[in-house]
Amino acid sequence: CIRDSPVTAPVSEQHKPIDVQLHSRSRQLELEYAGGERYSLSCEFLRVYSPSAEVLGHGSGQEVLQTGKINVAITAIKPVGNYALQLVFDDDHDSGLYSWRYLYELCQDQDAKWQDYLARLEKAGAGRDPDVQVLNLGA
Repeated sequence: CIRDSPVTAPVSEQHKPIDVQLHSRSRQLELEYAGGERYSLSCEFLRVYSPSAEVLGHGSGQEVLQTGKINVAITAIKPVGNYALQLVFDDDHDSGLYSWRYLYELCQDQDAKWQDYLARLEKAGAGRDPDVQVLNLGA
């Protein structure tokens, strides 16, 4: 939550960035907030944490681990009303709506979420690179 925001502001306004920039070459989405906070989220991170049924499933415990997304890129960003962004990825995924609040949570929890994702990949014997097969031979 932005510290200088009035408590009465709607949640979506408290977490709405003042600037969003897509850096295509580095595959990073940069978000800047009114308090001077700046965050950079990789396209891969945004794709594997898409708030879509394809990723989240249709209920708790039905999440689908996204693998092989290291090279994914965002091809378009579409505003959805005044509350979210629709990110279109080059793997044809476009069904997640990233609310301002969810994007801010991803910014705030990026390190922990990334480590959790890497741990889940390792446990599943899967990888980030679609061209590399991972074999876990440990006991």
